[in-house]
Amino acid sequence: MEGGYFRRTFQADHRPRTRTPGGDRYTMTSIHYLLTHWSPIGHWHLNRSDIIHFHHHGEPVTYHLLHPDGRHSTVVLGQDPRQGHTLALAVPGGVWKAAHLTTGDHALISEAVAPGFDYADLALGQPEELAAHFPDQAELVHRYCRPTTPHPTDHSAPHL
Repeated sequence: MEGGYFRRTFQADHRPRTRTPGGDRYTMTSIHYLLTHWSPIGHWHLNRSDIIHFHHHGEPVTYHLLHPDGRHSTVVLGQDPRQGHTLALAVPGGVWKAAHLTTGDHALISEAVAPGFDYADLALGQPEELAAHFPDQAELVHRYCRPTTPHPTDHSAPHL
């Protein structure tokens, strides 16, 4: 998927589902999300729902956001506001995002998603499509897109 490690920690199954264009969803879900030196990147992805990210422990995480109007913004989620970190980050649905450990070996964050997360609402970044849509950010797009794996019948040499 997008990278890192996650586990769902909550889904609002005690409430009626919310109708969305993609179908009925929980009103809210949440996860814990861990980036480590083994998996330091959350690759480009887009969610239809709004997501609030909270930093809990570890090193800062840099988020790159590509907005529908073509803008690029960067936010560092971390524990030290004197260093320009923010403790929480709201990302509206429809904004492409990628994240990476800024320094260090791990960061634990949580995400609250409303309406609740559903895989049908997730799009993973495809390098050529994203670069065509955000040409001024093509290098950034390629840097944080999930590497494509060769098809098992492709016997060409891997790129080094």
